[in-house]
Amino acid sequence: MAQLDTRAKLAILADAAKYDASCASSGTTRRTSKDGKGLGSTTGMGICHAYAPDGRCISLLKILLTNSCIFDCHYCINRKSSNVRRARFTPAEVVDLTLNFYRRNYIEGLFLSSGIIRSSNYTMEQLVEVARCLREDHDFRGYIHLKTIPDADPALVHQAGLHADRVSINVELPTVAGLTRLAPEKSAPRIEGAMLGMRSAIEDGADARKRYRSAPRFAPAGQSTQMIVGADAATDGDIIGRAAGLYDRFGLRRVYYSAFSPIPDASAVLPLQRPPLMREHRLYQSDWLMRFYAYRPDEVAQAVDPATGMLPLDIDPKLAWALRFRDRFPVDVNRAPREALLRVPGLGTKAVASILAARKWRRLRLEDVARLTVSLAKIRPFLVTADWRPVALTDKADLRAWLAPKTEQLELFAA
Repeated sequence: MAQLDTRAKLAILADAAKYDASCASSGTTRRTSKDGKGLGSTTGMGICHAYAPDGRCISLLKILLTNSCIFDCHYCINRKSSNVRRARFTPAEVVDLTLNFYRRNYIEGLFLSSGIIRSSNYTMEQLVEVARCLREDHDFRGYIHLKTIPDADPALVHQAGLHADRVSINVELPTVAGLTRLAPEKSAPRIEGAMLGMRSAIEDGADARKRYRSAPRFAPAGQSTQMIVGADAATDGDIIGRAAGLYDRFGLRRVYYSAFSPIPDASAVLPLQRPPLMREHRLYQSDWLMRFYAYRPDEVAQAVDPATGMLPLDIDPKLAWALRFRDRFPVDVNRAPREALLRVPGLGTKAVASILAARKWRRLRLEDVARLTVSLAKIRPFLVTADWRPVALTDKADLRAWLAPKTEQLELFAA
């Protein structure tokens, strides 16, 4: 490998990390260095946020330790047989970059992953050394997210949890068949075994903190995972079921979805085209329904097209579910329980909380509800208020077409 300076390595390894979506910094404990001790903070104070072209807010130094890898996963641009320029950081270089970027107010923390070099244990040792050095040698109190390696020694993975706020182990693909076909060197049982071990360690750590204030924190922001969407034949129904199982079995904070993107010199077994990015968006919306709107996984799965197993792209899953179960509507905003109000398309959790608080003092009218939503037309067929009843609107034969966003022809020379 040719000798590269730090700037050249950063260009290569930051670009190589863009395929990993699981880098949100939510859910950790609050730490600051306002007392003059240590360096960094997990809060957003004084942090400059940047936005990627796809709209994601980025405030972490997101890099790979190296994009070299001994594995040959078909869907990965950094696979062994891929013809890409390789680079590798030393742990000391990553530590220096993190500290320098933080002092310049570029970032609030570090997201670090890596290809597998030499062995899983060797790579995990390198990742842990970065986090250890930041925490112990430099008293860094900012956010650290480490991507762990399922095949590594459990003791090394445990060390990662002692230094990182969040750890993640990617399941890679929604189905075991897809993983076996596209990543034959990886094992679904080993991945799930590592996730189960991490859940136990997180729960043990939380229990120890309740008993002893001096007990070390262990991955206080929990663990997450990521699934690649569109690289195999898994339907949205399959993905929703898989995500629900992951939340239930492993106590995950987040499941991230990453739409498969064709890569240079792609394997012949991969699709030639990427799935629509809207498919990724609809999966995130279905994930929100399970996490914040009290939908059971089987209820979310009822929003998919029975023939294709896919979520509709033109309307969101919540509206798709409501259209399929029109007998549950309309809902009276002045009487219905919270669970029923959360099912109304167009009403979010904050809007429902405001409705429950306001109706204690007076009966709500349609104009009151309109102040809480961006689309009054979307909710009118599903609500009853003091001055509004949809009558036959809820049973309107073309209600879906009436509610679906209208497509507009753009003008080539419009101002």
